[in-house]
Amino acid sequence: MRKIASIRPVARFVGISLRDLTVTAGPLILLTIVAIAAAYWIMRPAPPDTITITSGPAGSTFQLTAEKYRKILARNGVKLRILPSEGSLENLKRLNDPKYRVDVGFVQGGLTAGVTVDKLVSLGSVFHEPLALFYRGEAPVTWLSELSGKRLAIGPEGSGTHALALILLKANGIEPGGATELLNLGGEDAAQALIGNKVDAAFLMGDSATPPIMRTLLWTPGIRLLNFAQADAYARRFPYLSKLDLPMGAFDFGKNIPPQDIHLIGPTVELVARDNLHPALSDMLIEAAREVHSGAKLLQNAGEFPAPLEHEYRISDDARRYYTSGKSFLYRNLPFWLASLVDRLLVVVVPIIVLLIPGLKLVPSIYSWRIRSRIYRWYGILITLERNMLAQPEPAERKELLKRLDDIEAEVNKMKMPLAYAEQFYVLRDHISFVRNRYANSKMEAEHDSA
Repeated sequence: MRKIASIRPVARFVGISLRDLTVTAGPLILLTIVAIAAAYWIMRPAPPDTITITSGPAGSTFQLTAEKYRKILARNGVKLRILPSEGSLENLKRLNDPKYRVDVGFVQGGLTAGVTVDKLVSLGSVFHEPLALFYRGEAPVTWLSELSGKRLAIGPEGSGTHALALILLKANGIEPGGATELLNLGGEDAAQALIGNKVDAAFLMGDSATPPIMRTLLWTPGIRLLNFAQADAYARRFPYLSKLDLPMGAFDFGKNIPPQDIHLIGPTVELVARDNLHPALSDMLIEAAREVHSGAKLLQNAGEFPAPLEHEYRISDDARRYYTSGKSFLYRNLPFWLASLVDRLLVVVVPIIVLLIPGLKLVPSIYSWRIRSRIYRWYGILITLERNMLAQPEPAERKELLKRLDDIEAEVNKMKMPLAYAEQFYVLRDHISFVRNRYANSKMEAEHDSA
């Protein structure tokens, strides 16, 4: 029997294997960090306490509406900065230009021709902007094409009235540079030009079609309001237009003005925002719009606005969610600042609860499996070696197998082993000695039989 020349070093025992613990728990911690980062990226951090709206000229409907929004948002500690503009067209340009620091604005439908709006979303339509076309004449006009060759006031250049008038006239074969004279007059100027017989018809819409101007023109002899008999066709041809009915006697019951129901057409005004608007601010703006615009008016029913009507801009996911289920639970039941704080904390807490805590319960089992698998690996090698030793190998092969057994024992004794697994370690060493003794006994028996 071969004599062991020296005592091999015993394994180094430690309280816990940091390497195994790191390999076991590291991926779980990394996954949790990635989940938290993804949640931050998707949900975004705290909403800003100041946003900017591009409105309209001083005294306009857009500007007055923005002032109402500002008071409502101020209740929740959010400051609304109002940036005056020339109207819808300039609002759209500002929203589409990253150089302008604006978040939201009022935009009339029908202005997106040739404009890329991929980065813009709608928070909903907020009110109608009816188009009123007044004309001078004894005989009623039925079609827009009948105005060919006349003098038409189509609103100031750059205004929503001007843009829509050109679209409708073009659809009826009337374009700039032809026989029809198109004048850039709007509002009071257009009304006075029509009364003074300086133009034959005037397009009025929005702030240029105020009730006083409408009444003045309706009560002026010889001036009529066009009844859009083709209103349904216009609404289908141009999706951003709606058919609107002005009821008989709406302006004067005693004189029955207008004397009959009149069909009008007009776009809706949408609350358009950039697509990176924070969800909490989106909810607050829609709430403000609901408070301001939900009442019944001459051309709309109660509760008709705001509405998620998708025309030229896609309805934002946050707005769609609000119209479906209302404000989120936190912002519905907590003050804005507190809801914002809790919302951010949840971004961190939820991944920890969902991933880290259940995962940590598995760490001890995985850690134990890693340590045991290291021991079991040597058992597999030892079993194979034992079989080869008991197969009566040749002397040279027998010597090599014994050397291999010594190497296994040396490697095992170099292992770094947690104290909790010392018993398994010593059992493995005993089994190595068992194999050595069994080999020696089998060798002696073989030599005895041979003698």
